[in-house]
This record gives sequence, structure tokens and C-alpha cells, in this order.
Amino acid sequence: MNADLGIWSKLTRLTIFLLVAAGLLAVGLLVGHWYVPVIRQNERMRQEIYRLDTQIQKEVETGRQLNAAIQALSNDPKVVERLARDQLGYAKPGETVVRFTNAAPALR
Repeated sequence: MNADLGIWSKLTRLTIFLLVAAGLLAVGLLVGHWYVPVIRQNERMRQEIYRLDTQIQKEVETGRQLNAAIQALSNDPKVVERLARDQLGYAKPGETVVRFTNAAPALR
């Protein structure tokens, strides 16, 4: 027994469709409202991780250079001699050390 209710059945279907669409829209807005800050925080954290990874790589390279310098100073007497000559102004007996300095410009 199917009774044709005319416009009422069409209005009932339309009402159910609109209620379902409104429910989906409400869920979408609520989920978006809750997750947008989380997504932004996630992006900020990813940028911070990238920055820290870059800094770690720079520090690792600096550590390698310092270890190489330590090894050179520990194992190579020529490096120690060159460092003493350059930074401390040492010279071997009979050598003369000449130092150049920038003279201040004369005032006229």
C-alpha cells in the first residue's frame, strides 16, 4: 500500500536532506575549528625542527674542524711551531721577527 502523499513526501525528503547537510556542515566547522590551531602548531614545530637540524649540522661541522685542529696540534710539531710563530711572535735563534702595523693617518 503506497499512498501518494503528494507534496508532503517531497518536503519530508527535502527536510531530511537539509538536516543531514546541516549536520555535516556543523561537524565540518567544528572539526575545522578544533584542528586548525593544531595544524598551525604542527607547522611551527616542523619549522623549529628544521632550524634545529640545521644548527646541529653546523655544530657537527664545527666539532669536526676543532677535532682536526686538536689532532694536528697533538701530532704535528710543525703546526705547533707555526702557531707559536704566528700568534706569539716566537722565532728561532738567529731569526728576526718583523711585524707590520697599520699606522694612523696623519692629521693636518
